Amino acid sequence: MKLLRYILFPVVPVYFSVTWLRNKLYDLGIKESTDYNFPLICVGNLSVGGTGKSPMVEYLINLLKSNYNIATLSRGYKRNTKGFQLANTKSNAKSIGDEPFQFYSKFKNEILVAVDSNRRNGIEKLKAQNTEIILLDDAFQHRKVKAGLNILLTTFDNPYYNDIVLPTGNLREPKSGAKRANIIVVTKCPDNLNSGVKESIIKKIKPESYQHVFFSSIAYNNNIVALNSTKNIIGLEKFTLVTGIANATNLVNFLKDKGLNFEHLNFKDHHDFTPKDIDLLNRKELIVTTEKDFVRLKEYKSLQDKLYYLPIKVTLNNEIKFNDIVSDYLNN
Repeated sequence: MKLLRYILFPVVPVYFSVTWLRNKLYDLGIKESTDYNFPLICVGNLSVGGTGKSPMVEYLINLLKSNYNIATLSRGYKRNTKGFQLANTKSNAKSIGDEPFQFYSKFKNEILVAVDSNRRNGIEKLKAQNTEIILLDDAFQHRKVKAGLNILLTTFDNPYYNDIVLPTGNLREPKSGAKRANIIVVTKCPDNLNSGVKESIIKKIKPESYQHVFFSSIAYNNNIVALNSTKNIIGLEKFTLVTGIANATNLVNFLKDKGLNFEHLNFKDHHDFTPKDIDLLNRKELIVTTEKDFVRLKEYKSLQDKLYYLPIKVTLNNEIKFNDIVSDYLNN
């Protein structure tokens, strides 16, 4: 795969030019971008996958759900339905997508969760549901809609400023697209990141005067969770780690640092588990997975007694300032 990416390097200038021109047409108003007199918070990235969008959306849900009627709106990647879908008790990962179903499973009595590849249509449908704030999941490149607050995520290990566009690199658009962000969050940072490293990263980001840079880490729980039970990870006997996410490195390192004995079955992001895969998992005694994979695998009754996920949450440096920026946007 890496060799193919290098072979395709001559395509990079073409991809760069097309995406740059598209953005310029929106910036100049030649292509229409709908501006809403309604709170829209976009969480997205410049890179393909793996920057921590879902934990950030959940952070915002927890921050705002007590005071506002909130909805999340995603396109519903790899779902088997079309058009606007509002999550309900009959929904599953196949009908609305794994990440939206994760939001619904966790917050179903507190927020609305919807999917629609046509974000404009989805916004209008949710506004009719007495929604006060819409969180746009993975919509940074969806220029047809202009969010009031754009939160751009980039990882500590692979920041966008060190990358190039597809197909050789991982960027969906040129680095200049970062200027649309109000907030830039460097995600998946090591714990206790020192101020010197932070300053170095900020200098490389070169934020505009209107932009704020934050650093976040992933905090892993010490308990794994099943449908009807929990276990402490300390002292676990050998288990199988199953991941279908863009980058499982941080999770694997966390478990190794705990001195745990496990094998790792590493599938591609949003992997469609086949009957052969399920047959393989049925032969495992204990399975630990991510929450995103759990919402798909729990549908298989044969796995339910052995299937656990490891909860995570986002921890932000200067959390009070971050929360105040979000609050100021909503109150102005």
